[in-house]
This record gives sequence, structure tokens and C-alpha cells, in this order.
Amino acid sequence: MPNPADNPAPPGVNRRRFLKLGAAAAAGGALGAGTGLWLDCGGSSRTAVTILKASSYRQELATLIRAGLKNHPAVIERARDRRVLLKPNLVEYSNARRVNTHPAVVAAAIEAFRAAGAREVLVAEGPGHQRDTEMLLEESGLDDALRHARAPFVDLNLDSIRPVPLAANYTQLGKLWLPDTALGADLIVSLPKLKTHHWAGVTLSLKNLMGVVPGAKYGWPKNLLHWRGIHQSIADIALALRPGFAIVDGIEGMEGDGPLMGETVPAGVLIMGENLAAVDATATRVMGLRPERVAYLQLMALHDGVICEDAIAQRGERIAAVRRHFKVLEPFAVLRS
Repeated sequence: MPNPADNPAPPGVNRRRFLKLGAAAAAGGALGAGTGLWLDCGGSSRTAVTILKASSYRQELATLIRAGLKNHPAVIERARDRRVLLKPNLVEYSNARRVNTHPAVVAAAIEAFRAAGAREVLVAEGPGHQRDTEMLLEESGLDDALRHARAPFVDLNLDSIRPVPLAANYTQLGKLWLPDTALGADLIVSLPKLKTHHWAGVTLSLKNLMGVVPGAKYGWPKNLLHWRGIHQSIADIALALRPGFAIVDGIEGMEGDGPLMGETVPAGVLIMGENLAAVDATATRVMGLRPERVAYLQLMALHDGVICEDAIAQRGERIAAVRRHFKVLEPFAVLRS
């Protein structure tokens, strides 16, 4: 496990706070969850997160997402006349379980960003579990949705790649080889599923970015990154890519043994925002869990990630109005307490 003391504190971060937070996250990587004892909310900048009720995938989701985007005018401005890359969670096809970001949410996001003035909207993913991406697109229904929306798809597992230096270097890899398609986008939008996770505790907009890393370089399911520490890898990838927005598909989520074998939860929400740590912290609270005890969120708090509830301007629904208490595996019981 990489030692946080081996890395210099990022610019503007107090060295003592860096080491405490880094130690907490390193411990979380070993135990499955951080303690949250070192989270300092004093310097957090304020950011907005929007929660919208959505009870069905048959709703007019594009209209709903467009309404939510109005709470984030900087994102609309960033998307206008630019290239927007939507990164859904496409893992494995299952009739019995809601594993992937629903095609209706992806199609709605395409329409919403086009309406916001994006010059180009494309969808890209590098599935980490299933190697046959074409089969997965077809079986999941995403292929039909993209064809109907006339939106291109790029398999990031097979895309051309180039190295990106790691500023924090939590994985001790020094650099990550990332796809040109992702690096060439003006705005990366993470479209995850609302799920618990058997290794990370929760898998949301930040964890979803592991699908950008090419399997042709790092294996399936991105084995090298798991060996280097899942929490450390999540942080390094997010800091290298700098995504600018997230929309969490929580209309139906997954609890228990996620990301593949858990049970469906009708959570009935979409959660969106510009600061992905804040989005994930809010989504974790919607799941009835404590984000300050998620190790990779502790790491992101060192890099302008907003975790503290008081620093998040809540738009739309209140958390208390939509909260569902998701089950977690026993190693992550600490997230409930």
C-alpha cells in the first residue's frame, strides 16, 4: 500500500492535515472504509448539488435534466459550442439486477446537453468486467438508445492513449495512460449508477471514472489499479481527468453486494452537480450512509473535493425527503454508524 508520507502535500494543503487525511485514506484502503476522524470542514468552498425526484425511466427525463442544469449555469456555459463526453456505468448485462446506467438516462443527458448548446455529444466507456463491449451495448439496450439519439460511442478500452503525469501520485505509478477521446473532451460528465460496492463501500461518479482507464493497457478488471489501491486509484484518475459534471442514476439503485450482485432499490432520484466529491457525498447521504467515512472521498477533500454537508448548497429535493437506507456488506458497517 502506498504511504501518503512518501508524497509531497499538494499546493496549498497544510502538510500535517495532508498526512492525517492520507493516513486515514490509506487505512480505509486496507480496511474497506476510512474513519472520517480527520475531515476538516473549515476551509471548504461552497458548491451546489441538485436532487430531483424521478420515479420511472418512462418519465420525460431530458426535461428533468434540463431543469436541473439550470441550477448549474457554469456547466451550461462550459458545454456551449464544445465537445461533451458522457461516461455511463456499463459493467455487465443482467436481466435480474440493475447493474448499468439506464439507457434512458444516457439518452436524456444527450438531449439535455445538445439543448444546452453543445457542439458534439458523444458517449464513451471502457467496461472493466465484460471484454465484449459490442455485446454489452446490445444486451443492455444502450446500443438502441444511441442509435435513436444518433450519438457516437467510443470503446475507451481500445482507444489510442497517451501518458498523463500524476500530481498527487497516490498509486505511485507516476503517470496514467489515458484515452485520447477522454483527454480531448471539453467537458467530461460522469453518469454512474447509485450503488454500494464490495471493495470501495460506494460506487458513484468518482468510482465510475475507472471505466475511462483502458483495459488494453491495465487489464480486466483494471487489475493493476486495484493492486495499487482502489481508493488511491480513484483519486489519481479523477485528478488526471478533471471531470466537470455528474448525473447519478438513482431511479433504481443497488444495495448490498454491489456493483454486480446486489439487490435493486427503487430510490427514485437523479443527483447532479459540478463538484464530483460533493455529488458523491450527497448521494451517499441519500443512501443513508456517511460519506466522511469513505476513504477516496477523504482523499478528494484534499483537492477541492467538497464533502461536508454544510458546504453543499442543496437544490431541488432535501436529502431527508428522499433518503433510503441502503444495505452494505459487513466490512462497511462503519458507513452506517
